[in-house]
Amino acid sequence: MHSPHPFSEIDELSVNTLRFLAVDAVQKANSGHPGLPLDAAPMAYVLWTRFLKHHPANPQWFDRDRFVLSAGHGSALLYALLHMTGYDLPMAQLQQFRQWESITPGHPERNLTPGVEVTTGPLGQGFGNGVGMAIAEANLAGIYNRDGYPMVDHFTYGIVSDGDLMEGIASEAASLAGHLQLGKLIYLYDANQVTLSAGTDVTFTEDVAGRFDAYGWHTQWVEDGNDLAGIERAIAAAQAETRRPSLLLVRTHLGYGSPKQDTFEAHGSPLGEEGVRATKRKLGWPEAPPFIVPEEVRAHFLALNDGAEHNEEAWWQRFAGYEKQFPDLCREFRQRLRTGPSSLPAGWDADMPQFPADAKGVSTRVASGKIMNAVARRFPALTGGSADLDPSTFTALNGLGVFQPDGIAAPDKQESNNGDWNRAGRNISFGVREHAMGSIMNGMAAHGGMVPYGATFLMFSEYMRPAIRLAALMGLHVVYVFTHDSIALGEDGPTHQPIEQLASLRAIPKLLVIRPADANEAVSAWRVAAAAGDRPVALVLTRQNVPTLDRGEFAAADGLRRGAYILADAAGGKPALTLIASGSEVTLIVAAREQLLKQNIDARIVSMPCWELFDEQPQDYRDSVLMPGSARMAVEAGIAQGWHRYVGERGDVLSIEKFGASANAGVMMREYGYTVENVCKRAVALLAAQPK
Repeated sequence: MHSPHPFSEIDELSVNTLRFLAVDAVQKANSGHPGLPLDAAPMAYVLWTRFLKHHPANPQWFDRDRFVLSAGHGSALLYALLHMTGYDLPMAQLQQFRQWESITPGHPERNLTPGVEVTTGPLGQGFGNGVGMAIAEANLAGIYNRDGYPMVDHFTYGIVSDGDLMEGIASEAASLAGHLQLGKLIYLYDANQVTLSAGTDVTFTEDVAGRFDAYGWHTQWVEDGNDLAGIERAIAAAQAETRRPSLLLVRTHLGYGSPKQDTFEAHGSPLGEEGVRATKRKLGWPEAPPFIVPEEVRAHFLALNDGAEHNEEAWWQRFAGYEKQFPDLCREFRQRLRTGPSSLPAGWDADMPQFPADAKGVSTRVASGKIMNAVARRFPALTGGSADLDPSTFTALNGLGVFQPDGIAAPDKQESNNGDWNRAGRNISFGVREHAMGSIMNGMAAHGGMVPYGATFLMFSEYMRPAIRLAALMGLHVVYVFTHDSIALGEDGPTHQPIEQLASLRAIPKLLVIRPADANEAVSAWRVAAAAGDRPVALVLTRQNVPTLDRGEFAAADGLRRGAYILADAAGGKPALTLIASGSEVTLIVAAREQLLKQNIDARIVSMPCWELFDEQPQDYRDSVLMPGSARMAVEAGIAQGWHRYVGERGDVLSIEKFGASANAGVMMREYGYTVENVCKRAVALLAAQPK
């Protein structure tokens, strides 16, 4: 229980120290956002000094409270907090704000600045990240906590802005958080009523508290953003509310104390030298030199930091007792706290299926579902769900429970075998909320102890793209299961048929995009996805059945780990032509090779499920698969963009450069030229066009 004590002059002085460290950093850089640090410093100070459970000397201590600055443009305030509370962020870094090779970039970046939990700046994303962190905390607590041993017991806090709450992703995430009763999620809303270009009276006049009340949140107003005691009372009340997430609406004044207070000019531009001086005079701060930290303020923060170490010490003492009482459970918990590519539990893939050769085959979405269920019990970190598409994506983990508030019984009408509804459930029902699902997955991964997955149709990866990009930027281990990967999904038509999505995803640095050819390549794809560690993975899967190749006749499917491999070769390894494909089109080039042999054309066929992995191979391996100077043709049911780097100047790409249509899969593939006859025709024409 929080025990308040009166605020004093040292607290006011500390707030102004944070304000002006941020203002001076922005002014020195001549770039940045001074408005939010000036108005939000009081709420940030109260949260960080009176409530936040952390250990600055060990920013990765697992049971720390998480803090998300969703309004990432206010990064200078976060850096001031980190510096003053004892993180490894020296004053020199504040003085290099937004400069080349500093660790104080314009928006907070995970894995760059100690104490920064997630990369924020695209508004609304941090809001969703915090929901993911709160889900992770509640789920891990439901699995591992025991009476007397609350090993996972922390809050997720955030500062959100008017802009955050305008973004649609925040609405999706807030709706889900309210349904899930995430009582340990507490957001402070910097309600300064000003955006980048105007006041909110132009665009944002809704009843925000009423909206969040309707979502099932606990809301409170703090009428004065400088009222430290009022902020403290509101946070304490939010902590006491165990069933509902909390939104504390704090009425602030953008650019508080500056000549530009309450105007949009204070949002994203330095105050100017005279503006800085005027602000300091207004708030009773020395005008020079910049970056002042009064000795008494430094001593005050140092005293607070000394107490922070106790948080982790007490946890490890409790951990020792937990380990004695529950050794097996503790062993699994320890394993889940590990991070990186080597963090997989021993024997995680012992039950991994292998699929026999089958001309009829199985869709790779169905194969993926069987793989997931085969490994899930040995891979406890694997947790996730879909955007209301489990029956279509086959991503439910059977019998492993559905993550829901405790005490809610699963309805009889639930047509699944997912198990009980409780906090320990590993299936997460995201609802029809792809935007939120992406950012929530990022929060789950950033929290630690989880490898989250989320599923939808490939077409709707478009809704997730900002979160996917941020997952790649942060190096988060998340897995996207994208099904219905081509025009072969059929009658749903062009709105659901992906054309440009593969190329779009492949354009994201660090993202692995894997499109397996058959069920056994899907096995290999999941091996790569499980071990990725520090990068996101997109598995791109078919709706339609594809033959399971006879691996006695063709190369082993584990060639997938190198991105591309020779599936079958020409006699003597000297092909007249190399045919390359990914996913379901591999079957097509296999059949085309047989027809070309009847025309005395001996072709090599290459399965290329992952460009990124292939590009990371040594040059000699890449040359051995795609022979320099050889005639090459790629076949993929998507746009050609990017393929010419692999087929060369004289190569050919059978692609789709227009939108789809509504018809069954067979008709679609035929009408768009994905037939053996057309592949062979184009192959012959390609060979004829080669220089003699």
